[in-house]
Order: sequence, then C-alpha cells, then structure tokens
Amino acid sequence: MNVVDKIITLEQKETVRLDPDRLSSLYHQLGDTNALDVLCRTVEELALRLSNCQRFWRQRDWAGLRKCARSLVAISEQIGMTALARVAGDVAHSVDTGDAVATGATLSRLIRVGERSLTAVWDQQDLSV
Repeated sequence: MNVVDKIITLEQKETVRLDPDRLSSLYHQLGDTNALDVLCRTVEELALRLSNCQRFWRQRDWAGLRKCARSLVAISEQIGMTALARVAGDVAHSVDTGDAVATGATLSRLIRVGERSLTAVWDQQDLSV
C-alpha cells in the first residue's frame, strides 16, 4: 500500500450561532433602517479586521495581532457573534502565552469562524456585499 493512500483529509467545519436577542435588541433600540446600517458597517469592519489579523500574523506583529483580536471581541459581541468573540479572545490569549504554533492554529480557526459568522449575518439579514 502506498503511503499516499493512507492520507486522510480532515474537514474543518465551524458551527456558528448568532445571538438573536442581541440582534433583536439592536433593531429595537435603533429601528430597522438604522440597525441595518449599523449591522452593514459592522460586518464590513469585522471583515477588514479579520484581514488585518492575517496580515499581522504574516508580519509576526504580535502586539498588532493581539490588539486586532481584542477589537474583534468587542465588535462581534455587540452584534451577537458569540463564537467569533470567543475565538478572537482565544487568539489574544495565545499571543499572550507566546506560543506561535498555538497562535497560528487559533488564528486559522478565527478566520474560519469569522467567515461563517459573516455569512450567517448576511444570510439572516439578506445583506448584499
């Protein structure tokens, strides 16, 4: 048997859930039009910061990566992206421990969760990019 035949591909699927109470509260406080505007701007900002996290990782800018991950925690909590907030906090923690391997793995998970979270918001709110 060839060694290549023994290779197993692991599929990494992240389950995300939006906090509907947080979104409902946002719509109740701001009204439909303003809440949608805030949500659209927040989604754009999250996408930008996820990209920045990857850039900081490539540059080995640990302080920048930590700061960016912490900002993702605050922003994602505001719109009910609890999984994204939790994983962003994990990235910041792994940076604090100085473990580059753990940081790389956790950052990869953050990107997966981030992409799925953004897609979930777009699907739920029928947002266009």
